[in-house]
Amino acid sequence: MAQRITTLVLLLETLFLVSYVSQIATTAADNDVDVIHVAGKVMCQDCTLNYDKWINGSEPIKGAVVSITCMDERRRVRYYGSDKTDERGQFDLIVNNVLYGGKELKPRLCKVRLVSSPDQSCDIPTNFGDGQTGVDLVRPFMVFQDLVKYVVGPFYYTTPMCEAPKLENNY
Repeated sequence: MAQRITTLVLLLETLFLVSYVSQIATTAADNDVDVIHVAGKVMCQDCTLNYDKWINGSEPIKGAVVSITCMDERRRVRYYGSDKTDERGQFDLIVNNVLYGGKELKPRLCKVRLVSSPDQSCDIPTNFGDGQTGVDLVRPFMVFQDLVKYVVGPFYYTTPMCEAPKLENNY
């Protein structure tokens, strides 16, 4: 009986600590920094390969464009920015936390999504990692002193051969 109570107390303390740390991270992300960073990766995935190569053989896309769109509470666009990926397929969007007119950016109202791929052999966007529909910035990956960083993705493009056929009248 005493062991169960001790376990229950430890569980409650752990839940409280996780909730407290999450609250601190969210508060820091919303208020204490001048810029936020949003990082991720864009890859090419070829569906014509066998399963193992398809899953593990994706290649980075250099020069792919990824965007961030931030809204306000009334669903009006307050910020739009984009970045190109480097030779490793990585991007790092840097967004000012204070917008025009002194308004603060609310990261939870921002979406990051795929825009374009320069590789004509791999330019069909997929929704793996929500690259097409967009990823909401919910919780930062890292909060340290004056750095708040979100990590999204990886996002994937695929080859034209892998594009799902467009059906007329849903047939």
